[in-house]
Amino acid sequence: MDVTKIGAIDIGSNAIRLLITNVWETEKGPIFKKNVLYRVPVRLGKDAFDDGFISVDTQKKLKHTIIAFKNLMAANDVTKYYGCATSAMREAVNGMELMESINDEIRIKINIISGSKEAEIIYSTQISNEIDPEKKYLYVDVGGGSTEITLISNKEIQDSASYKIGTVRLLLDKVKEESWTEMENWLNDLKDKIDDDVSLIGSGGNITRLFKMSLKAKGEPLTKSEIRQHYNYINQFSVVDRIRLLDLKPDRADVIIPAAKIFLFILDKTKATNVFVPKIGLADGITKLLYADKL
Repeated sequence: MDVTKIGAIDIGSNAIRLLITNVWETEKGPIFKKNVLYRVPVRLGKDAFDDGFISVDTQKKLKHTIIAFKNLMAANDVTKYYGCATSAMREAVNGMELMESINDEIRIKINIISGSKEAEIIYSTQISNEIDPEKKYLYVDVGGGSTEITLISNKEIQDSASYKIGTVRLLLDKVKEESWTEMENWLNDLKDKIDDDVSLIGSGGNITRLFKMSLKAKGEPLTKSEIRQHYNYINQFSVVDRIRLLDLKPDRADVIIPAAKIFLFILDKTKATNVFVPKIGLADGITKLLYADKL
């Protein structure tokens, strides 16, 4: 079978990722198989949320990473790719200028996307194939700079919103109280649209790590009480001890607590008790849309 190799570049606020996926076309439809995922911990959000712009040193790290990704795609015979940047680049005053310089110097096109576009791409992971069509879900993607929430009913998007509440932003104490209020009000407005037994679908590296720590089987949900237990347990340790004793990566050890806080907030406000963690994210959505020629 012929294989199409697709590259998806996700320039987030906490890290930059390149996902290379092999796709085979069959009589029953395409088969997507992740080939390799590269992740580089360039924390763009530190600059964007603290200073409002991306510093020269961070720009250099970003460009070195993109050059490496370009070479890796060439080495892996990638024939189609799409790159996007999210919250940190949206807010940095020099974000657009930086993306244009990457295009000119490295010859790679990176698109700065809106929060609503981010939510749309994330949903394109075809998660609808794995959920109960009779139930309603809130798809929650917690990133470094923002949180996207999507209401899914009958496997279709009914509503979505994006908030400037993210793990890096929280770590830097840059989340405004009004952002929490806006999220709470939006969730309150959903109460007439969702059932008492609504579940969350969580995406992002932190909820995936919490799921892994729970040692649960694929398809089992994380419960609200389990997330709270993880929160309380991990929060007892210093960041150094989370790396040393809990085997967390340095750029995961500090943001995993803010991530748990965001999920617990949403769980509390919706009365939901379960979070399903399918281990998918923005790069997976890019792959699906790009293969379908929708990007």
